[in-house]
Amino acid sequence: MSRSLFGYANTTKAIAKSGGWEIFDDKFKESLTDEFGNALLPVQNFDPEKSELEIPSPGFPPKHELIKNAKNLISEYDFFAEKMPFSVWISGTNGKTTTTKMTQHLLESYGSAMGGNVGVGLGDMDQNAKIWILETSSFTMHYTKTAKPGIYALLPITPDHLSWHGSMDAYIKAKLKPLEMMSENAVAIVPKAYANTPTKAKLISYENEADLAENFGINLQMINFKTPFLLDGVFALAIEKILLDKCDYERLNSFVIEANKLEEFHDKLGRLWVNDTKATNIDATIQAIKRYENKSIKIILGGDDKGVDLSVIFEILASKKAKIYAIGSNTQKILNLAKKFDIPAQKCEFLQVAVNAIASELGTDEVALLSPACASLDQFKSYAQRGDKFKQFVSLINN
Repeated sequence: MSRSLFGYANTTKAIAKSGGWEIFDDKFKESLTDEFGNALLPVQNFDPEKSELEIPSPGFPPKHELIKNAKNLISEYDFFAEKMPFSVWISGTNGKTTTTKMTQHLLESYGSAMGGNVGVGLGDMDQNAKIWILETSSFTMHYTKTAKPGIYALLPITPDHLSWHGSMDAYIKAKLKPLEMMSENAVAIVPKAYANTPTKAKLISYENEADLAENFGINLQMINFKTPFLLDGVFALAIEKILLDKCDYERLNSFVIEANKLEEFHDKLGRLWVNDTKATNIDATIQAIKRYENKSIKIILGGDDKGVDLSVIFEILASKKAKIYAIGSNTQKILNLAKKFDIPAQKCEFLQVAVNAIASELGTDEVALLSPACASLDQFKSYAQRGDKFKQFVSLINN
């Protein structure tokens, strides 16, 4: 019998270092061997009758033939469950990366290690750490059967990854799945809409930043971050309060927000541009619009919408002074929605075209916002490359 890994990305590569695995990936066209002695095999070589264990890379959708044929499928979280120290799982649609990094920033001096969806596979994490802080995707939780967190912090859930999960109900079910497995001494923080979800854990629900802060005795006036990062900061402090019974505001305020999230800069004419390329879902873009709701907004939308209906964004923009510049593979869908909601829109298709169009119209009291609400892979290698190109194109204005 053999042990199988599906996909050859961060998650499975970290596990593969132990050797003795058969690894199947769509990109393998012939049988090879990696530096750890693992067999790299085409998908059609997988024999479920000869595999005693299968661990997928989280991005493998349920409809993939390997997943359909697997008989002993578990997640990487399940594989490391017995070795996992006390763990904090952080999930939600938007803000989970920032919340995870803020929490690590607060707890690293107490022996915490950070991993999961932030790019560090569990196989590469320090098993001697006192705490694991894990950004946890809905993909991972879909495949998880036994692993459970000591603290589960769930940020708001809005439509995302529907083409992967198949429906909004399935997406929500994956996000709530850890509650089923948590024990009596665990703590779960969830949006109020899910306050009645069955669980043995102590369940704390919240409506917004102020409500969550009140629950934990957190002073919002002592936090320097604005929306949407304010909620992330409150979550990080709440986790610190649960574990250490303290709130280190000074330490939190020293945290530096990563690039590509509401990253403000000015062009040579002093006009405000915002690189929010990491806004690859509805909620992230809504938060960006809220941040600049007192300004006239020129917003670049579009890309791979992952099967999600973006109408709610247009409902919000319809009540504001805004113009849309549509790019990416769903350009026509963006234009159709703009017409439906009577919002001025321009067909650009490509990012540089959108930047140049905005540059010809942008006033000094307006904001140019790249907050696409869509993934980038239809035209770029990553959301980061999309952000880099955006800043490059702005720098070329008036040159």
